[in-house]
Amino acid sequence: MTERVVVLENGLTVAVDPMETTRSVSVGVWVGVGSRDEPEPIAGVSHFLEHLLFKGTEQRSASDISRSVDRVGGDINAYTARENTTFYCRMPARHVTDALNLLGDVISVPSLRASDVESERKVILEELAMDDESPDDVAHRVFAQQLFARHALGRDPGGTRRSVSDTSVDDIRRFHAEHYVADRMVVSIAGAVDPEEVIADAAAAFSNVPLGASKLVRTAPTTSDSNCSIEDDTEQTHLVIGGRGLPRMHPQRESLDVVNHVLGGGLSSRLFDEIRERRGLAYTVFSGLSTFSDAGAWSVYAGTNPESAAEVEDLIGGIIDDLAKHGPTEDEVETAVGYLVGAFEMSLEDSGARMARLGGMLSATSQIRSIDEQISRWRQVTQCDVAEVAAAILGGERLTVSVGAT
Repeated sequence: MTERVVVLENGLTVAVDPMETTRSVSVGVWVGVGSRDEPEPIAGVSHFLEHLLFKGTEQRSASDISRSVDRVGGDINAYTARENTTFYCRMPARHVTDALNLLGDVISVPSLRASDVESERKVILEELAMDDESPDDVAHRVFAQQLFARHALGRDPGGTRRSVSDTSVDDIRRFHAEHYVADRMVVSIAGAVDPEEVIADAAAAFSNVPLGASKLVRTAPTTSDSNCSIEDDTEQTHLVIGGRGLPRMHPQRESLDVVNHVLGGGLSSRLFDEIRERRGLAYTVFSGLSTFSDAGAWSVYAGTNPESAAEVEDLIGGIIDDLAKHGPTEDEVETAVGYLVGAFEMSLEDSGARMARLGGMLSATSQIRSIDEQISRWRQVTQCDVAEVAAAILGGERLTVSVGAT
């Protein structure tokens, strides 16, 4: 069976990916608003809402929500990103209507009680404090702040202690009313379901979601700051090195995927082979990509003993420079493409991954790229394509953030 996508009369998009060989169903709601869309004084309000929506609705208490999921062996969760907020639930497929009704309730008619706001404010402040105790998280957070300086993309989605403390009940309610609207949402369903039935169930479950009134206005980041070193009493020095990447739908995105894998995206990557396997200077070393509607980033992370930090930083810089100057070998490109295609194909065995694929694409671009097309785009990448992108991206300006003993 093929994927189905419909836009309901109120503007809500519903996508279904039937999976005949599974007994589960994954349902996700992708709300097209994230931390970059928040006014700075209430930064973190999307994350605040992510917590609050599970505190209860007009018809369900927080205990009702958790028990209804537990009693069927399911799970429910959410996360806040820079361009969307996502709520998802996984259950045995026979309970798909329950999953839709549950998510429809928490999304459209949350209680947002003042008492819940105050109790959850304490939880979020503890979460921020916990993150501050994780030096690798701090390094990545500061890297984003430096790379996207004076822009909302540089903010941590959780907000700051000050903004979380200052955000009021009315701020939260206004943000929910303005942004949790039908034409800014995608309901994505993957699993052993009948498309016609679940589309009808989704329409009923989300019937209380209001129409949208305004479009988001986003401006691209333009400036970056310099390197940053934070002294901290830690056992390791945590390094993040990187720079600007490509937007989500850039035509060279697949070539950059290959660059990333060659650099530090797998066990055969240059970073892993040289720094961990050959020299034993780090347990964890990898590269990664972040993509947004109008910007992107690439980064390398390594955690190492303070006495080895300078050597590791030099090694990372040399590996980056070499890949930028000379490009990858033919074998490296073949290995990277094989990994990207194979990992993508294996992920399609999981209903959660298929739900996320549909929801993410539709929320970001309002269209779906077929599985075969995505595989074809990776397989069409040539050694010359990768060398060109490596030179342009890895050869551009980069910055370094370190956290730890000096």
